[in-house]
Amino acid sequence: MGLPVELLAEADGYADVEVYPDNWPALWLFRDLATQWRVGMGGATGLDYAALPAVLDLRGVPQAERAELFDCLQVLEAEALAAWREE
Repeated sequence: MGLPVELLAEADGYADVEVYPDNWPALWLFRDLATQWRVGMGGATGLDYAALPAVLDLRGVPQAERAELFDCLQVLEAEALAAWREE
């Protein structure tokens, strides 16, 4: 988002979170798709995957890495939806 981590943590009430190096590509992809949520009367239902190829192309993600990255994205998506349902 361009904000310093300290400011984000203070604003959201979250402390710094450690991310394993192998997980950064999926986290960045998740962030890149942050405006691509499908939303219905009951709230968010999932990401709009139609935007995914354009983002992967824009970021230059090799074809060989895309399937695994998509699997990781779905884990992040499911966890975000579960967290929103808890609120």
